[in-house]
Amino acid sequence: MARGVCATLLAFGAAGAHADQFGVQFGGGVASYGVKKLDLGLVWDPGLQWWHFGGFHFTVVGEGHVAYWDLTEDGASHPNIWEFGLTPVFRIIKDSGWFRPFFEAGIGVRLLSHVQLTGDRTMSTAFQFADVVGVGAQFGEHQNFQAGFRFQHVSNADIKTPNPGLNFSEIYVQYNF
Repeated sequence: MARGVCATLLAFGAAGAHADQFGVQFGGGVASYGVKKLDLGLVWDPGLQWWHFGGFHFTVVGEGHVAYWDLTEDGASHPNIWEFGLTPVFRIIKDSGWFRPFFEAGIGVRLLSHVQLTGDRTMSTAFQFADVVGVGAQFGEHQNFQAGFRFQHVSNADIKTPNPGLNFSEIYVQYNF
C-alpha cells in the first residue's frame, strides 16, 4: 500500500517537477479584540505540479511560521504571544507568464506561548489548528516575488472548551530564492 501511495505521488509530481525552491515570507494581520500579528515564514516549494487545466495547475508548498501577537485590548493577560507552526498550502496557480495569480488553501498546526488572552477569554490549549484561504500572485522574470491576502482561522477544534478562536485578515510578501 505504501509503495502505491509513493508511486502515485511521484507520478503526479514528476510530470511538471522543477528544482526545489525556498522563500522567505513576511506578513501582518489583524483580528478582533485588538489583536495584531507579525509573521515570519520559511517556504519550501518542492516543485510538484498536477492536474493541468486551462493554463492552470495544482501545486503544494510547505510553510513554517513564527508569529508575534500584540494584544492591545484593555485587560490583556499576556499582551505578547508567540505562535509557531507548520502548514501545507495547496494552490491553483497559472502555468506560466510574468504574473501568475493563484488561489490557496491549507490546514496546519500551531503552538502558542500563552493561551490566556484576557481575564475572561482563553484559547484553552497551546495546540491550535490554523486554516488559511487566500489569493495572491507570483511575479517577476524569474518568479522571485510573491504577494497575497489570506484569511486565517486559529482555534483548537473543540479539543477543549472554551474555544473562541481568532479570525485574522493578513497580507504578506515573499521573496523566492
